[in-house]
Amino acid sequence: MERTPPSSKPTNIVSLSALLWPLAAIGLIGAGFFLNSYEMDLYRKLILWVSLAVGFNFLFGITGQIALSHFAFYGVGAYSVVILWFKLGLPLAFAVAGAVGICASLALLVAIPATRLHGFYLALVTLALAQLLIVMLRSGQDFTGGSGGISGYKLPPILGVELTGPWYTAVIVLTFLGTLGLLVRLGRSHFGRACRAVRDNPEAAAAMGIDVARTKVVAFTLTGVLAGIAGIVFAFVDNTVNPSLFSIENAFMLLFMVIVGGTGRHAGAIVGAVLLYIANPILEPYIGAHTQLVFGLIVLGAILFQREGLIGLYDQASAIWQARRADGR
Repeated sequence: MERTPPSSKPTNIVSLSALLWPLAAIGLIGAGFFLNSYEMDLYRKLILWVSLAVGFNFLFGITGQIALSHFAFYGVGAYSVVILWFKLGLPLAFAVAGAVGICASLALLVAIPATRLHGFYLALVTLALAQLLIVMLRSGQDFTGGSGGISGYKLPPILGVELTGPWYTAVIVLTFLGTLGLLVRLGRSHFGRACRAVRDNPEAAAAMGIDVARTKVVAFTLTGVLAGIAGIVFAFVDNTVNPSLFSIENAFMLLFMVIVGGTGRHAGAIVGAVLLYIANPILEPYIGAHTQLVFGLIVLGAILFQREGLIGLYDQASAIWQARRADGR
């Protein structure tokens, strides 16, 4: 009896998925070679914001923790690597490892008591942590550079190669894709399903055998470390760090990006981060400091009328198009 050969469709899907990541890397890195210095600066910071947004989306949208300290870990990573390397004279590799360790330790230290709180109270505690970081940075005098921060340093050659211009943009792109790839895999894993269960109903999750506290602590610590790694990379974008770069306003901007794009969806976080980051310099010449107010109103509108965010509009439009296409057959 002749055996029917297995379908090649799953293999084709896997192959296509495996190709998307290197193609994305080539496209994003290649774009950096066609930009002038001003455009490249915006492009680098946009990619870092997107990286932060997908990390915060995992914490807020997938695990359900309204923690406003995510941007603070971005600052901890940036300051830690500069202080360890530039101020204390450690080799860069040890400084980077030390900065990651500091972010992990601080995130774990905050996560254990903070994740016992819920909703509004967790937001308040983590907001206080973010504000405390700013106060400590401004009062650090020579150690942190005070209000003026630390500048005058430059990324040394790595293995004899100077990572400048679009080559450092490649480092930023790979950091973003590494963050996104890790979170996508985690989101599809047992841990990701546990995070969603904790978000939707902690009591039911606990009844199913999920350790709610441990899941929250791991998610908080992991996303804090990822934010810190992005901060380490950011420290060498402008070769300067100062407290104003890690202000409370940026913590809220991160929240706005995720809500507007679509909470709980990686694509939504990317869309929201790109659109709001681009909108900020466009609107600022016309409305000045009121951009945050405008974004706040947009978020309010999204919560009231489109809770799935912009990515939800895409889903709705796609469903309508598919329905019309099916009717036309």
